[in-house]
Amino acid sequence: MVGAGALLCIGGPALVQYLRPTEEELFQRFNPELQKRNLETRDQRQKDFDTFVTQLKTHAKSDKSIWHAMKQSEATNQIQVDIRRKAEVEEAERQKEQIRKELAEGRS
Repeated sequence: MVGAGALLCIGGPALVQYLRPTEEELFQRFNPELQKRNLETRDQRQKDFDTFVTQLKTHAKSDKSIWHAMKQSEATNQIQVDIRRKAEVEEAERQKEQIRKELAEGRS
């Protein structure tokens, strides 16, 4: 009975490891178009993951729980995005007004 248990405990994971394909084998099974797209976006995905891990490390050092720190960081990021959008809209309006003035002066 102990032998059967040992066989299952050792043999089961060994069988799974033997049958599981490697990343390269899975990649080779992809459609060539998917392979190309995957290779093109690999750098961006790696950068995103590195940024995420860096943020997690930063938030983990905080006294607050990581969830509160992440939420606060997202709120701060959203405020910055809103400020940038507002500045872009104001700049676009300023440019439109300048173009209108130039057109009005040209007609006169």
